[in-house]
Amino acid sequence: MADPATVRTDARRHHDPQVRGFASDNYAGAHPEILAALALANGGHQVAYGEDDYTEHLQRVMHSHFGPTAEAFPVFNGTGANVLALQALTDRWGAVICAESAHINVDEGGAPERMGGLKLLTVPTPDGKLTPELIDRQAYGWEDEHRAMPQVVSITQNTELGTVYTPDEIRAVCDHAHERGMKVHLDGARIANAAASLDVPMRTFTNTVGVDVLSFGGTKNGALFGEAVVVLDPDSVRAMKHLRKLSMQLASKMRFVSVQLEALLAKDLWLRNARHANAMAQRLAEGVRAVDGVEILHPVQANAVFARLPHAVTERLQKRFRFYFWDEKAGDVRWMCAFDTREDDVDAFLLALKEEMARQ
Repeated sequence: MADPATVRTDARRHHDPQVRGFASDNYAGAHPEILAALALANGGHQVAYGEDDYTEHLQRVMHSHFGPTAEAFPVFNGTGANVLALQALTDRWGAVICAESAHINVDEGGAPERMGGLKLLTVPTPDGKLTPELIDRQAYGWEDEHRAMPQVVSITQNTELGTVYTPDEIRAVCDHAHERGMKVHLDGARIANAAASLDVPMRTFTNTVGVDVLSFGGTKNGALFGEAVVVLDPDSVRAMKHLRKLSMQLASKMRFVSVQLEALLAKDLWLRNARHANAMAQRLAEGVRAVDGVEILHPVQANAVFARLPHAVTERLQKRFRFYFWDEKAGDVRWMCAFDTREDDVDAFLLALKEEMARQ
């Protein structure tokens, strides 16, 4: 064990800030405007647990994006937002219909079921999107006490496969769900990227078309931490404040979550960041299409590029840039762009890809 007297305890940089990869938009740091907002909110005393001035003002900002009935409940992270939202929409015997590829099913460690106490009813989808026809594969058995009752349809915008629902597609899902007595939750971890891709306000594919509750993502779009559950239809949920505390998502110093979301949404930072990330993904996709032997698997509509290439090439390329396999057996990978991805980063990655493919 090292002698404590010889171990440095002062803060210092432990990474090269010039290194960027394509593993996740979560790898990016916080946007400078977010850091400035945090500094602005610091100092002095503010009431804890959401009774602060910043959280109050965030409500007015949310109204400008989602209408006067929208109410935001800031939380720590995306899994917490999803679990809290789904708990608020379901009874103890309730179930949630979602795509098999949905984040709540694949990447949240069973939290919706283990922590939320609800059942996920999954449906395979070719592009990550649910449709009324696909929903009906699981939308049945409401009076069958042997089956968890379908009460919610959860969609992700944009999807885990990088595809984007059109407003009409979400309207069709909402109308179909509501006709069957179900509510609709939208996982908006990358909602800004979807709005930038569609070039429409976020309300156009949320409350305007019938979404009841959404999880609003900040972290992947430049925030240091923090998301929010946004209730669009007040009649669709019960006791959100109590559920947030029960779910361990009530921040005591909530002003530091709220001010970040305010900084993103009060002007156009959210949109600038998303447009840039999307543009970098398009630049990457255009370059990849020119490389023989590499196949792009899904339409590139947001900030993700899914591709298939030889396994050995991927392993060599991963030693030069960080990114993940999506399906290692098939050779599928995912490349993500972020608000701070540079053109030089993309071009350097494309050059490395071409070099490794040439070796193959």
